Amino acid sequence: MKQRLLTHRLFRLVPALDSLRKYSPNLFYRDLMAGLTVAAVAIPQAMAYAAIAGIPVKYGLYTAIVMTAVGALFDSSKHLINGPTNAISIALLSALGPFAESDRVAMAVLLALFIGLIQTGITLFRLGDLSRYISHSVIVGFTAGAAVLLVLDQLKNLVGFSGVGEPEDHFIKRFYLTMSEGGPIDGYTLALGIGTIALILSIRWLSSRIGRQIPEFMIVIIMTAAIVWGFDLAKGSSNDAVVKHGVAVIGEVPRALPSFAIPSGDWGQVRQLSGSALAIAILGLLEAISMAKAIAANTKQKLDINQQCLSEGLANLTGSFFQCFPGSGSLTRSAINHHAGAATQWSGVFSAVAVAAFVLLFAPLAQYIPRATLAGILIVSAWRMLDYERLKYYVRTTRFDAGIVLATALSAVAVSVEFCVMIGTFLSFIFYVPRAAMMHLTELTITSDRVIRDRMRGDQPCSRMLIYDMEGELFFGSAQNLEKSLLRIEHRAVDGIRIIVLRLKRVRNPDAVCLSLIEDFLERMDSHGITVLLCGIRQDMFKVFEKIGLTTRLGPNRIYTESDAAWSSTLAAVRDAHSMLGDDLCSHCPVARSKTSDDSKWHYII
Repeated sequence: MKQRLLTHRLFRLVPALDSLRKYSPNLFYRDLMAGLTVAAVAIPQAMAYAAIAGIPVKYGLYTAIVMTAVGALFDSSKHLINGPTNAISIALLSALGPFAESDRVAMAVLLALFIGLIQTGITLFRLGDLSRYISHSVIVGFTAGAAVLLVLDQLKNLVGFSGVGEPEDHFIKRFYLTMSEGGPIDGYTLALGIGTIALILSIRWLSSRIGRQIPEFMIVIIMTAAIVWGFDLAKGSSNDAVVKHGVAVIGEVPRALPSFAIPSGDWGQVRQLSGSALAIAILGLLEAISMAKAIAANTKQKLDINQQCLSEGLANLTGSFFQCFPGSGSLTRSAINHHAGAATQWSGVFSAVAVAAFVLLFAPLAQYIPRATLAGILIVSAWRMLDYERLKYYVRTTRFDAGIVLATALSAVAVSVEFCVMIGTFLSFIFYVPRAAMMHLTELTITSDRVIRDRMRGDQPCSRMLIYDMEGELFFGSAQNLEKSLLRIEHRAVDGIRIIVLRLKRVRNPDAVCLSLIEDFLERMDSHGITVLLCGIRQDMFKVFEKIGLTTRLGPNRIYTESDAAWSSTLAAVRDAHSMLGDDLCSHCPVARSKTSDDSKWHYII
């Protein structure tokens, strides 16, 4: 029994092992083919995303090996592929901006450690579900801002400029200085960059016509690298190509797998990284969970969000000990993995193995890949990052969504990429809290045919009794609105009003601030000689009333708890109110007109 329990826990902790219980040769073949297909895309993307952050491309390949394998083993989703991503790399570019180029690798690895610890901590405290409280408008806005920054950052590589400016300068200032002082455009570099974009689009068009997935990124990289090698265009060649052509290449990629190394760096700058680590950790979780949910909606797979957060945390944490920079769930590679027929998490492991094989067999050939080609790939990727229909939808839907999208996108460009998510999240709460704090107060009336309904403009007001239905969240944020609603009732309670029936069926989550306002209102009404009957009281609300002693002060005859029958407590409160009024009734009251009939058969329809 104990062994079975341990096995169950192991399978739950490592879902990839659980999938082996029903593994078959057919599933193995599907995972293998999907893994190889993903690897064909992962290799150029990993190098390109490392280039975004301004660190050597080999670290992108290391990340595509370690993070992808570890993430796949612990993933709740069977199709999500972890590793370097556009969004995280852009955020990393912004986070590493203040550091010298020689320190960026160490800081990136250290950042992966912090991010992994934060995400694992979120898992241990079971806070993963809190991600659903962050508006998706934040992600839409971030994607738009990140796409703009990605294009601006890669323009210098597309045309052959060298970066100008200091590391501590804002991104926009560095872009401006580079574009204005970066020197003349290199014709060969520009031709390779534009040709890369044109060739990618052509291959993609061909893929759509023949209905088969073609690894356009891999094909373009091979072709442009062959051109640079064949025509000796690389900057720094032996035949003075620096002056003639000046085509920048990514440089030598060592034929070696990532090795274990404890993250190092300037630990005195930990505080400087902490804010970026938190922002990127949240961004990474949102990116991975959103992608996993999107695929699960098609496959009908049931996800464990907390397990998904754990896989992201362990992937970053483990990767930091193998020279990896931060990553997350990849939109592009996950979609390809799904469409390629992956059956289990092992397709991600096979993809990591395939990338490792490439590093061992072909890494030295990567030194001829031009940076302009990677820039072209990234610009196309930035274009694909934007879901124009969704962006249009969110901007048009409500001012709330449009404001969050625009604020997040603008803060990504003007402030900081990694902090724009925090800014967008903060603004979404700021915009949402006033909406959640709204209190809805509806006056009810009794019609001549004994129906209790919303009071309309032409209805005669009762001069002895008021009936109100209140709806909203009774938390501190709604205290001001609650106070206004109670004052509205108090202003109506004049000219002979003796009883107020207040229905609280639709109020939720009471806190001390709002309960004290209700108690003050009851005391004021008592001092004016007006009896308030509280009806529609749910059991959770009644227990709170008991804790604060309100049930004792009011007595059992003024609190009507809700039963299984709808509106029953309201009906009971109104009947008792008429009994308390006796013969002191309005001339148009249905009770007064029913005195000639059998009172025992008198009832309300609500």
